[in-house]
Amino acid sequence: MSTSSSESTQSNDRNNSIETAYFATGCFWGAERRFWKLSGVESTSVGYMGGVRPSPSYEQVCTGVTGHAETVAVHFDPSKITYNRLLEEFWVMHDPTSLNQQGGDIGTQYRSAIFTTSPEQMQDALASKEIYQSALTAEGIGAIVSEIDDATPHTYWLAEDYHQRYLEKNPNGYDCHSSTGVLFPTLVK
Repeated sequence: MSTSSSESTQSNDRNNSIETAYFATGCFWGAERRFWKLSGVESTSVGYMGGVRPSPSYEQVCTGVTGHAETVAVHFDPSKITYNRLLEEFWVMHDPTSLNQQGGDIGTQYRSAIFTTSPEQMQDALASKEIYQSALTAEGIGAIVSEIDDATPHTYWLAEDYHQRYLEKNPNGYDCHSSTGVLFPTLVK
């Protein structure tokens, strides 16, 4: 894999039973690990999405000039895990009320975003945002600033090889993920 590789943003890009979802939650290393551990997730990768420069490098993304967000591509089997379950994980694994920052990671590449691959994903993402916002508001936490956008006009650029499954290769590696501490309502037991 190289930084010039891009991936289709279609939801059924692997075969008829696998769908793709794209999530940006700050540093992509920890987010990728959270997603790959979920049963029903077939594969994950990390890359850059939502920017303007073709085939950006990590160094370019870090400058902020490309406009890309560090993004995780999640390929999942909807008969084993729902897109709504992935959304629940997305909302609680980071602080969606923090603009362009997660913990000590500051910059536009650390922004919160969902890139949807179908009208159904868009509908579910918007509905889940409203549900989670209600839970945050009840706890006195501010407004969600996460972008929710159609993936179609955005190319997903695969990150460099050393970023792929980084925390599998470096189990004690950096894993910055802030959170609000508020569970998604359907996760409350």
